[in-house]
Amino acid sequence: MQRAPFLNLLLIAGFAGASLAQAQTATPAPQAAALSSDAIKQREQELEAARAQQKSAEEAQAKLKAEITALGQDRTQLNQQLIDTAANVRTVETKVGEAETRLQTLNGREREMRTSLDSRRADIVEVLAALQRAGRRTPPALLVRPEDALQSLRTAMLLGAVVPELRGRAEKIASELGELVNLRRNIAAERDQLAADRDKIRNDETRLTALVNERQRQQASREKDLDAEKTRAIALSRQVGDLQGLIAKMEQDLQSAAKAAEAAKQAAATASAKSGPAAFKDRSRTSPAIAFASAKGLLPLPVNGNKIRDFGGSDGVGGIQKGISLASRPGSQVTTPCDGWVVYAGPFRSYGQLLILNAGGGYHVLIAGMERISVNIGQFVLTGEPVATMGSTSQVASILATNASQPVLYVEFRKDGTPIDPGPWWAANEGEKVRG
Repeated sequence: MQRAPFLNLLLIAGFAGASLAQAQTATPAPQAAALSSDAIKQREQELEAARAQQKSAEEAQAKLKAEITALGQDRTQLNQQLIDTAANVRTVETKVGEAETRLQTLNGREREMRTSLDSRRADIVEVLAALQRAGRRTPPALLVRPEDALQSLRTAMLLGAVVPELRGRAEKIASELGELVNLRRNIAAERDQLAADRDKIRNDETRLTALVNERQRQQASREKDLDAEKTRAIALSRQVGDLQGLIAKMEQDLQSAAKAAEAAKQAAATASAKSGPAAFKDRSRTSPAIAFASAKGLLPLPVNGNKIRDFGGSDGVGGIQKGISLASRPGSQVTTPCDGWVVYAGPFRSYGQLLILNAGGGYHVLIAGMERISVNIGQFVLTGEPVATMGSTSQVASILATNASQPVLYVEFRKDGTPIDPGPWWAANEGEKVRG
């Protein structure tokens, strides 16, 4: 079959497209005026939509403020709201991450399909032209829309005059075009779902921020010298060179941390004999639900992410990893993996922002690499309670992070000052995790 006529058709189509583009560029003055009027109308509609959105946001803020005010000094209800909202945020974070991965895969497949079709453009032109001649129909605009070409192919293939070899080529092209159309539908659906999830996470994060602020406001009203304590804690942290020294210094020299350590010691002596997730249901508790040693297999990871380094592995500089490192998404919510008292919250050497919890029984939990911490020294926090937020890049020293451009959370468990493997404490699946 000769290809020259089809190449000529393709050239003619190209010239026709160029002429159409020129005709569209040379817009008459009256039409330009109409376009200007339409643009103004569109702008007014956008402004009206923005006003409506702002009004809706203000109403939502007022409603949220009223809800928080209604909580008053009810610690149980506030804790319930904090833990539930933080859990919602982390759930949606997971959905957003999964949707982005699926979308990336779909977009990659679409690029592959388009490359394949573009590389066989001449073959597609030839097949379509032959099929249209067989059907005695005017050829459509070629490859303007995959749906148009697909419909044309399906219609023409019904004709009995198509030779087997041509039919085989047509069916292969039709299959690829059909896959491309389905891919585009799937991509559109994923983008819509992703946009909805992102809207939801923004709303949940707004709510969580308000709840955290209220928690800290109440904490500040109870502890008058919080700012002075925080300043003193940072000053003391500069006097020590390692984590064990920092813990000892805080619990010895800092009033709030000393009180927290004493409370942890007393709680360990009278720890509940209960076990399992049911022990964590009381949101009004002011001491750990169960002894830390009894919480094995129950604790949730403090952030959504992938484990990039495990306990006992190489730390990248010839040493041994004393904790685990989790690569997270920028801005991810960090929650407490256990009940405990905050004995340090602030910057410390190469760890970035560091949070240390005294979990009782000689156990301490260290969490590092966040951008912002939202709890104070001396404060008791529940499992699953929001305590910090990740930044957009790694805040931890390079020996703890595989990729400096990605946020990395470092988590370490210690027993009587010695790092221990946290593996036995993590819940194996979602159903086994406790939520405060």
